[in-house]
Amino acid sequence: MNWLNSEAFTLFGQRIIWSDMVGNILGLITLALGWRRSLWTWPVQFLSGLVLFAAFYGHLTGSAGKQAVVMAVALYGWWQWQRTKDRAGDGHITPRFATWRERATMLAAAAVGTVAVALFFQAYPSLSWDPWPDAYIFVGTIVAMYAQAKSMVEFWIAWLLVDLVGVPLNFTNGYAFSGFVYVIYGALVLWGMRDWWLRSRRRPQPVLEGAPA
Repeated sequence: MNWLNSEAFTLFGQRIIWSDMVGNILGLITLALGWRRSLWTWPVQFLSGLVLFAAFYGHLTGSAGKQAVVMAVALYGWWQWQRTKDRAGDGHITPRFATWRERATMLAAAAVGTVAVALFFQAYPSLSWDPWPDAYIFVGTIVAMYAQAKSMVEFWIAWLLVDLVGVPLNFTNGYAFSGFVYVIYGALVLWGMRDWWLRSRRRPQPVLEGAPA
């Protein structure tokens, strides 16, 4: 798998490596499929994680471990959507807004998780170059994927918050292609959030027995 870490081409003076390019192209496809509420978003997400895992395994153990977690959450998302996809009339999942309790739980999990992972990265410097922003992006990605698995509109907001740190961090660490992709992520997230938001407002309301049609 050494070819995954070789240079594909140079863009604006930045080296673009194959794993960075392929993994993030698959990530874009994943986001687009998520927008369409397609069950295939999860297999493609798993494949993206698998490519990056193969690229990192053996020399960047921490990065490989993070991709293993992403793949595990992708399997959970596939299972969750497989159970709920028939709730919508078009055969896809029906978006919904999280309850205030769910929002509070995700915010608390994100805060505690970021601190815990960052401290872990600091204790083992070989796992991360930038412990705090890296932990923020990693935990934020997991929270976003969990919210997506639960069909919550808020998953798009979580992705936006990840993008705010992901774009500058990737450019700083030399992953230019990831940086450019995160910019595109931002645009897709805004469109996807609008679509899910509107669909959540159009959820059919139950009709009381005996009420006029």
